[in-house]
Amino acid sequence: MTAVWIAVITIAALALFAGAALAFASRRLPPGELDMVEQVNGMLPQTQCAQCGYPGCRPYAQAIVNDDIAINLCPPGGQETVERLAELLEREALPLAEPAPEGRAVAVIDEAICIGCLHCRNACPVDAIVGAHTLMHTIIESECTGCELCIAPCPVDCISMRQVA
Repeated sequence: MTAVWIAVITIAALALFAGAALAFASRRLPPGELDMVEQVNGMLPQTQCAQCGYPGCRPYAQAIVNDDIAINLCPPGGQETVERLAELLEREALPLAEPAPEGRAVAVIDEAICIGCLHCRNACPVDAIVGAHTLMHTIIESECTGCELCIAPCPVDCISMRQVA
């Protein structure tokens, strides 16, 4: 019986030592490439709007880490996200990339044509579209990122883009 207790205590001590060593190593060693991608992805707003030129936040995060792409291409994240990314990646905090010369675009719904199908609302990554099933929808202009993801799913083509100052 004593031999069993010695074996149990020995295994428990080894497990405790291994756990402490792993915890120490995870704090001291630099993060791996995948860990860094996850950290960058976690800082992005997860709107999947594609305004950065990538189909979503994770591909943009991978490009930032792996391809040294600019960290200032995310309009929904704003300057605050650029500064947090610069601190994490030890890069210069560039100003947020300027929108196209014609200014920022937002979606507009022609309320006379809207059938309230919810397709646009479900496609909006930032919940800028409000409305109920079979009722007219509208867009909250201050929330719209101009990603145009709501246009394609609309079966009656009642959504267009309008430039704002």
